[in-house]
Amino acid sequence: MWLDSGRPGSGAGRFDILASDPWLTFATWGPCTTIATQAGVEQTDQDPLLLLRRALGERAPSPADGLPFHGGAIGYFAYDLARRFERLPEVATDAEQIPEMAVGLYDWALVVDHGRRRSFLVSSDRRPHTRQVWPELLQRLGVPGEPTPDSPFVLEEELRPNLTRRDYDERFERIQTYIRDGDCYQVNLAQRLAAPARGDAWGLYRALRELSPAPFSAYLHTPQARILCSSPERFLRLTGDWVETHPIKGTRPRARDPATDRSGAQALASSAKDRAENLMIVDLLRNDLGRVCATGSIRVPRLFQVESFANVHHLVSTVTGRLTQGRNALDLLRACFPGGSVTGAPKLRAMQIIEELEPHRRGVYCGSIGYIGHDGGMDLNIAIRTLVHNGHSLRCWAGGGIVADSTADAEYRETLDKASAMLRAAADFVKPGKSI
Repeated sequence: MWLDSGRPGSGAGRFDILASDPWLTFATWGPCTTIATQAGVEQTDQDPLLLLRRALGERAPSPADGLPFHGGAIGYFAYDLARRFERLPEVATDAEQIPEMAVGLYDWALVVDHGRRRSFLVSSDRRPHTRQVWPELLQRLGVPGEPTPDSPFVLEEELRPNLTRRDYDERFERIQTYIRDGDCYQVNLAQRLAAPARGDAWGLYRALRELSPAPFSAYLHTPQARILCSSPERFLRLTGDWVETHPIKGTRPRARDPATDRSGAQALASSAKDRAENLMIVDLLRNDLGRVCATGSIRVPRLFQVESFANVHHLVSTVTGRLTQGRNALDLLRACFPGGSVTGAPKLRAMQIIEELEPHRRGVYCGSIGYIGHDGGMDLNIAIRTLVHNGHSLRCWAGGGIVADSTADAEYRETLDKASAMLRAAADFVKPGKSI
């Protein structure tokens, strides 16, 4: 597991977290969760978030060294995990064949602090085995080296979308009908791109982070899939009882010419449509946080701020609150999952429409990747700008929020802008003679 701050690059974060050798893993498939330890494997139909909460154990004091993580859970919560919390129709094809939750408990991690330009080997010291292997870990991690791919990564053909332009336009019009009829205010419609692939996707991830460094990136190597994420969006951070979320709604492509680039950022900042779209999601998140935060504690300290990343400008707001006494990180995740910026409003109705209109389930896309520490802290992204490789297939997705005054041309172009870095990174791995 590598939670990657995207260094170097615009909008980069401060900390990287790398971990391996989990002592316990959870893999949730539909109603069943498989729990694996060295002692064996068991299956249960219990609530996966409650299982994870129990496994994290007694809450530890927050570390005094300023590092975000000393051990705990790292992994992903797929968009479709929401089926455990909400009643949703089953229309879209489930072609992902990966767990809806894949999380490991890690007793040690390497934390890279780019602010101090130092790396720290840390542990929660909950397993005697960690003390036994500590000298070996220090020796191994103290030697510079480069991972060697198992085999070269190859795309058998270009990534191709599951929606033609005509398909997209038809779905766009159906969403407009739902909005006019009062079913919803906004729906995030995404298209999925896929191609046959083989080999080790590590090289593709390195190419992606060169083109599109982002502060909430991740490379996850799980038994079921490789997850390559270049997300600019923080979903939830919990520090003590302090909650933050940073919803993104509103996008413009970057330009090479500085004047054109500034003009694009200014147009985004002043766009009434994008500001209204962003405000809908801010209100949705205020409502979600209100389920678990203390009455009167929720604030919006930043509204409609333009943040610039390697390939796009985004309109970002900040919503904060204080967790009610007795609540924990997994209560917060349950109350807000999945993020409103990738569903629409109202959330449940938007998700029902997404299931109806998108041909394939989303899997990890629009879920969350990150950590939950033994100290109760949590930091999760929104898993956008994400590729998944397994089953001899590579997939990625791109979407955007559709509101009453959206136009099909602009929304379709926005999906291409968001996918641009992933498509450029993948293009270098296409088998010769298979590109179009």
